[in-house]
Amino acid sequence: QAFQKNLAQAERIVVVGNGGIALELVYEIQGCEVIWAIKDKAIGNTFFDAGAAEFLIPKLTAEKQETPIECKRTKYTVEGSEEEERPVAASDKLGSALGPDWHEGLHLKGTKEFSHKVHIERLCEVKNIHLQQEFLQLQRPSLSFPKEEENVEPEEVLWPVYVELTNGKIYGCDFIVSATGVVPNVKPFLDGNDFAIGEDGGLKVDKHMHTSLPDIYAAGDICTASWEPSPVWHQMRLWTQARQLGWYAGKCMAADARGEAVDLDFSFELFAHVTKFFNYKVVVLGKYNAQGLGLDHELLLRCTKGQEYVKVVMQNGRMMGAVLIGETDLEETFENLILNQMDLSAYGEDLLNPDIDIEDYFD
Repeated sequence: QAFQKNLAQAERIVVVGNGGIALELVYEIQGCEVIWAIKDKAIGNTFFDAGAAEFLIPKLTAEKQETPIECKRTKYTVEGSEEEERPVAASDKLGSALGPDWHEGLHLKGTKEFSHKVHIERLCEVKNIHLQQEFLQLQRPSLSFPKEEENVEPEEVLWPVYVELTNGKIYGCDFIVSATGVVPNVKPFLDGNDFAIGEDGGLKVDKHMHTSLPDIYAAGDICTASWEPSPVWHQMRLWTQARQLGWYAGKCMAADARGEAVDLDFSFELFAHVTKFFNYKVVVLGKYNAQGLGLDHELLLRCTKGQEYVKVVMQNGRMMGAVLIGETDLEETFENLILNQMDLSAYGEDLLNPDIDIEDYFD
């Protein structure tokens, strides 16, 4: 709501970061110039390779006319609030939480009349942030919003805040959104407690979600899974995984209280995340970016411009991961193929042949 309020008076903002939140923001914001600073060559590096990024880019510059796709997921609502139309979020009402639904009920529009205006500054990070007075003392020019195929011009307008990038460019803006990743916030729990900490800074948990201290469990972004993971699962600080970990931690607590045994939940067998970017359904499965596979893997690709992008990661004839963008209807089949680790060498590139109904092979 604070973001919506600030955006309503903004002409330009800078978004820093290249994960899920940054992707959602740059697409949803209307009527405001967006300078998007990313440290990678391609957008959405957390989820996508350069090919998938190229597939998505046209949606950034297109006018938004399409109907938003439905996200089929559990909704948490206050009784009676479902029926009310709320174009502007009121502070006394609870809105959506969890994942791509966060902006439902919010009116994410700046002061301008256009729909989309995003400029990407690649391979750079934020070097300095200057308030207006500090910027004036620098006596350096700031840049106007770049137009296509033209050199970026210095501008005369004064902005509340300025971002100096490591590539030497300075842009003025109304405010900055930092969306640079998740760090486990363990500090509140460490005082006087001797928790074992994982390499990534989270509280270490075993396969029953116990921390190193008796009767204390941890779940979600704060914890580090320190059990031996399945070959096609890895921890990522995402809303879907936080929810799975929380649900499983509750199950483990109840089992411990009753003295019952509990097995590691099935959702930790295969990494799976379903979300929505640029109004496309996005499904990532297993080692979708060949995480930890080194050079010993191959990729199969299928792409129909503006419709779908399918990438499969293969190792020794077995499917290890996949990225599915668009309405591919392949997620269930691929999920089973990754879990079953069946040798698919005989199918070769026919695995992604659009003229072959792959489901028929494996029913």
